[in-house]
Amino acid sequence: MRPARDPGAALGGPIPVYRGPGGGWDEVRESLTRRGSAVLVAGLGDWVPREGAPADGPDGEYPGDRAVLGRDWARYQAMSHEQVRERFLASRLLLKTAAGAALQAPPETVDLAYKLGGRPYLRGCDQVDISLSHTEDLLVVGLTRRGWIGVDAEVADRTLVGTGAERQICTPYEAAQLELLDPARRNPALVRLWTLKEAYSKAIGQGLRFRFTEFGFATGAERVSVLRPDGSPGTGGEWSFGTWAVTGYTVSVALFDAGFDETADIAARTMLDDGLVDALIGPQRALASGV
Repeated sequence: MRPARDPGAALGGPIPVYRGPGGGWDEVRESLTRRGSAVLVAGLGDWVPREGAPADGPDGEYPGDRAVLGRDWARYQAMSHEQVRERFLASRLLLKTAAGAALQAPPETVDLAYKLGGRPYLRGCDQVDISLSHTEDLLVVGLTRRGWIGVDAEVADRTLVGTGAERQICTPYEAAQLELLDPARRNPALVRLWTLKEAYSKAIGQGLRFRFTEFGFATGAERVSVLRPDGSPGTGGEWSFGTWAVTGYTVSVALFDAGFDETADIAARTMLDDGLVDALIGPQRALASGV
């Protein structure tokens, strides 16, 4: 077990990013270089394509939505609900543009794939882990070269207390801790617990398959760590957690430090040999061009 890492050393605050070359991408790259991880937040409206809007990526000319979506284009075309289509398109454009910025590769060459349960990953680039969350008008992306990452977001004032959600979310220890809080603080605390549990479940690749009543967090601990249902320690210092308020939303991140090499250079052509790069991104270029 590695010694506890200062959460601030691996997790900076959320970085707002916008569609276009001035959208905060230098800060994203700096965070990945210095911390090894980055959490990005964006508004849905910033990433839903608008007629006549400039189509620029973080490094210049933008190749177009179909080219960036790649394998996801057919899935996108099959969606009939307009709001679902918009959120799917915007979230994938953001995720692939962010991954492209991290890998110093054009976003249309990033091969986004999905594991069982729908967790996205970068095919051929296991050194970089990714996570995606979106709710209403907020998009959140997590990137790390340290190990695993999970992100989640929820509307900050969503009512959970008194709806029966406590029985689905809380361990016995958490339920007892919530009862000790001032009534006005209970709902925000429960929203925070929910987002932390979602983020942790995504980081370990379990999603909603891992019952939230089987693990927990302290409601007011200075350093957040996973607890067993009775409140005893459940994980070590290899995990870091963070929660932030972002314009009406609660955003949480879970990061597992797997002890990977501390190299700050995660450019695609540094991590992969030229032949493998061409084999991976060549089909993507052909797909994007309609060949």
